[in-house]
Amino acid sequence: MKVLITGGAGFIGSNIADLLIENGYEVVIVDNLSTGKHEFINKKAVFYNKDITDDDLHEVFEKEKPDYVIHQAAQIDIQKSIKEPVFDAKVNILGTVNLLECSKSYKVKKIIYASSAAVYGDPEYLAIDEKHKVDPISYYGISKHTPEHYFEVYRQLYGLKYTILRYANVYGIRQDPKGEGGVISIFVDKILKDERPIIFGDGNQTRDFVYVKDVAKANLLALEKGDNEIVNISTNKPTSINELIDLMNKIMGTSLKPIYAEPRKGDIVHSYLDNKKALDVLGWKPEYSLEEGLRETIEYYRVKYAEDEVAISRGE
Repeated sequence: MKVLITGGAGFIGSNIADLLIENGYEVVIVDNLSTGKHEFINKKAVFYNKDITDDDLHEVFEKEKPDYVIHQAAQIDIQKSIKEPVFDAKVNILGTVNLLECSKSYKVKKIIYASSAAVYGDPEYLAIDEKHKVDPISYYGISKHTPEHYFEVYRQLYGLKYTILRYANVYGIRQDPKGEGGVISIFVDKILKDERPIIFGDGNQTRDFVYVKDVAKANLLALEKGDNEIVNISTNKPTSINELIDLMNKIMGTSLKPIYAEPRKGDIVHSYLDNKKALDVLGWKPEYSLEEGLRETIEYYRVKYAEDEVAISRGE
């Protein structure tokens, strides 16, 4: 079976590609390397340096004829979506429609779509299940939710199956602390540099942190399960940002105190997702605790930083 992964050189996409290849799938990666890195691309994958909004995206489908598509490519920075809503919509909405058109034309069996907890907006209750109303408070939340409607209509019109995975806060190896990096990768970067991390707000806001390898497993399972379903991928556990800092200090043997700054526009105060449906329809549940995932992530960055320092000392 051949799977085309958009954003397969990125943080989540590259972890999915590795897992699929380990499980015997042929993998084709489409990525414009705007945030993805060539070094993350599995050597057994076929790679195309291409944007999902490109008019000639269909040429990849014509040549490769994938059985499945896993759609990870996106503009994922909430603050950038607020500053550049047109760009955000072009990538996340029009890019997805372009992908759907290609998938329809070349008889793809199913698409797995990476959606987000951002579609829910400020929660009316916790934990947030899939029946919770959708009411995004950022353009990013809007641009991740809008394609969900397209998936359902493409199913009705053309029989194109899908599974929509609404991710909680994904963290782990290969997440870039620069640009749109998640809070954990940013904090690890700061602490390794002996710099105080910055918290926007009082630190009591909560998030649901799910490890990237667990997310990759959910995508693998969704290839064969959960047809035409919307499923939360989460731990069903809230962790405050203050608790996160304390745990990271404990693991890293540090005692850095954060700097508190004004809350940012578009940021939700409390959020964690119910994951019972994931177990019911995918047979999925998270295997990593937050501490286990953090330890693996921190070790990854320790090694990477040591390698970078050696390279700098050699003038590379």
